[in-house]
Amino acid sequence: MDGYEATEIIRKDCRFKKLPIIAMTARTMVEDIERCRKAGMNDHLPKPIDPEVMKSKLLKWLSLDKVNK
Repeated sequence: MDGYEATEIIRKDCRFKKLPIIAMTARTMVEDIERCRKAGMNDHLPKPIDPEVMKSKLLKWLSLDKVNK
């Protein structure tokens, strides 16, 4: 099972409709990013991981209340 299939399965469960899912992949072409979004992922994080980009993406999708607890 790849990330696309896993995301589609997760999204079928109504408990996880709002769960942020961020793709982490070296595939960064526009088509690849669109495929992630079509599968139900919220965002895309390219590899190699840039810690500042990762931090900004996580803060974007996680509430600060949850991060600070």
